[in-house]
Amino acid sequence: MILGTCHCKAVQWRLDATPDGATACNCTICRRYSTLWAYGYENDGVIVSGETRCYVRGEWIEFHACPLCSCVTFWRAQRNDAQGRRRIGVNLRMAEPEAVARIPIDRVDGINKLDRLPRDGRCVADYWP
Repeated sequence: MILGTCHCKAVQWRLDATPDGATACNCTICRRYSTLWAYGYENDGVIVSGETRCYVRGEWIEFHACPLCSCVTFWRAQRNDAQGRRRIGVNLRMAEPEAVARIPIDRVDGINKLDRLPRDGRCVADYWP
Protein backbone atom coordinates (compact mmCIF):
# COMPACT_ATOMS: atom_id res chain seq x y z
CA MET A 1 0.00 0.00 0.00
CA ILE A 2 1.20 3.51 -0.87
CA LEU A 3 -0.24 6.67 0.63
CA GLY A 4 -0.11 10.15 -0.85
CA THR A 5 -1.22 13.53 0.40
CA CYS A 6 -1.15 17.14 -0.67
CA HIS A 7 1.11 19.50 1.25
CA CYS A 8 -1.53 20.55 3.78
CA LYS A 9 -2.91 16.97 4.06
CA ALA A 10 -6.49 17.98 3.17
CA VAL A 11 -6.52 15.64 0.14
CA GLN A 12 -5.25 12.07 0.38
CA TRP A 13 -5.07 9.01 -1.84
CA ARG A 14 -4.21 5.35 -1.28
CA LEU A 15 -2.93 2.78 -3.76
CA ASP A 16 -3.61 -0.74 -2.54
CA ALA A 17 -0.75 -2.22 -4.61
CA THR A 18 2.64 -1.00 -5.77
CA PRO A 19 2.38 -0.04 -9.45
CA ASP A 20 4.71 -1.68 -11.97
CA GLY A 21 5.59 1.74 -13.38
CA ALA A 22 5.14 5.50 -12.99
CA THR A 23 4.30 7.55 -16.05
CA ALA A 24 6.29 10.67 -16.84
CA CYS A 25 4.49 12.44 -19.68
CA ASN A 26 5.62 15.53 -21.55
CA CYS A 27 2.19 16.61 -22.80
CA THR A 28 1.13 20.22 -22.43
CA ILE A 29 -0.44 19.69 -18.99
CA CYS A 30 1.67 16.95 -17.35
CA ARG A 31 4.93 18.79 -17.94
CA ARG A 32 3.46 21.93 -16.38
CA TYR A 33 2.17 20.01 -13.38
CA SER A 34 5.44 18.03 -13.13
CA THR A 35 3.54 14.87 -12.22
CA LEU A 36 4.40 11.18 -12.10
CA TRP A 37 1.24 9.09 -12.54
CA ALA A 38 0.23 5.67 -11.26
CA TYR A 39 -3.08 4.27 -12.48
CA GLY A 40 -6.05 2.27 -11.33
CA TYR A 41 -9.78 2.55 -10.92
CA GLU A 42 -11.58 4.72 -8.41
CA ASN A 43 -12.67 2.73 -5.33
CA ASP A 44 -11.08 -0.39 -6.82
CA GLY A 45 -7.46 -0.31 -5.72
CA VAL A 46 -7.35 3.50 -5.55
CA ILE A 47 -9.12 5.47 -2.83
CA VAL A 48 -9.16 9.28 -2.69
CA SER A 49 -10.52 11.49 0.05
CA GLY A 50 -10.87 15.20 0.68
CA GLU A 51 -12.47 18.04 -1.20
CA THR A 52 -10.76 19.14 -4.41
CA ARG A 53 -11.12 21.74 -7.09
CA CYS A 54 -11.27 20.40 -10.60
CA TYR A 55 -9.90 21.49 -13.97
CA VAL A 56 -11.69 19.77 -16.85
CA ARG A 57 -9.58 19.30 -19.95
CA GLY A 58 -11.42 18.29 -23.06
CA GLU A 59 -14.28 15.85 -22.85
CA TRP A 60 -12.68 12.96 -21.00
CA ILE A 61 -10.33 13.99 -18.19
CA GLU A 62 -10.44 16.11 -15.05
CA PHE A 63 -7.46 17.13 -12.94
CA HIS A 64 -7.98 17.51 -9.19
CA ALA A 65 -6.02 19.76 -6.85
CA CYS A 66 -6.29 20.75 -3.23
CA PRO A 67 -8.21 24.04 -2.88
CA LEU A 68 -6.00 25.04 0.08
CA CYS A 69 -2.40 24.30 -0.97
CA SER A 70 -2.99 23.82 -4.74
CA CYS A 71 -1.13 20.50 -5.11
CA VAL A 72 -2.31 18.43 -8.09
CA THR A 73 -3.21 15.13 -6.47
CA PHE A 74 -4.96 13.03 -9.14
CA TRP A 75 -6.76 12.94 -12.46
CA ARG A 76 -9.97 11.10 -13.14
CA ALA A 77 -11.89 10.11 -16.24
CA GLN A 78 -15.15 12.00 -16.61
CA ARG A 79 -17.07 8.86 -17.50
CA ASN A 80 -17.11 5.24 -16.44
CA ASP A 81 -15.82 2.60 -18.85
CA ALA A 82 -17.89 -0.25 -20.31
CA GLN A 83 -17.42 -2.24 -17.08
CA GLY A 84 -18.74 0.65 -14.97
CA ARG A 85 -15.30 1.59 -13.61
CA ARG A 86 -13.79 5.07 -13.54
CA ARG A 87 -10.10 5.33 -14.48
CA ILE A 88 -7.93 7.40 -12.15
CA GLY A 89 -4.28 8.38 -11.96
CA VAL A 90 -2.66 9.50 -8.73
CA ASN A 91 0.35 11.79 -8.58
CA LEU A 92 3.18 9.77 -7.05
CA ARG A 93 4.99 12.98 -6.16
CA MET A 94 2.47 13.26 -3.30
CA ALA A 95 3.88 10.08 -1.68
CA GLU A 96 6.84 9.89 0.67
CA PRO A 97 9.99 9.41 -1.44
CA GLU A 98 11.03 6.08 0.10
CA ALA A 99 7.60 4.57 -0.67
CA VAL A 100 7.94 5.12 -4.43
CA ALA A 101 11.69 5.45 -5.00
CA ARG A 102 12.23 2.12 -6.80
CA ILE A 103 9.21 2.27 -9.13
CA PRO A 104 10.44 2.28 -12.76
CA ILE A 105 9.63 5.28 -14.95
CA ASP A 106 7.55 4.82 -18.10
CA ARG A 107 8.02 7.79 -20.40
CA VAL A 108 5.21 8.92 -22.69
CA ASP A 109 5.72 11.32 -25.58
CA GLY A 110 2.47 13.20 -25.10
CA ILE A 111 3.56 16.16 -27.20
CA ASN A 112 3.61 14.25 -30.47
CA LYS A 113 1.72 10.97 -30.58
CA LEU A 114 1.11 9.70 -27.04
CA ASP A 115 3.71 7.04 -27.76
CA ARG A 116 5.16 5.07 -24.87
CA LEU A 117 8.95 5.26 -25.07
CA PRO A 118 11.26 2.39 -24.08
CA ARG A 119 12.28 2.25 -20.42
CA ASP A 120 15.75 3.67 -19.87
CA GLY A 121 16.45 2.21 -16.43
CA ARG A 122 15.44 5.26 -14.43
CA CYS A 123 13.09 5.03 -11.47
CA VAL A 124 11.17 7.60 -9.42
CA ALA A 125 14.19 8.28 -7.19
CA ASP A 126 16.04 9.55 -10.27
CA TYR A 127 13.37 12.25 -10.70
CA TRP A 128 13.78 13.71 -7.22
CA PRO A 129 16.20 16.66 -7.18
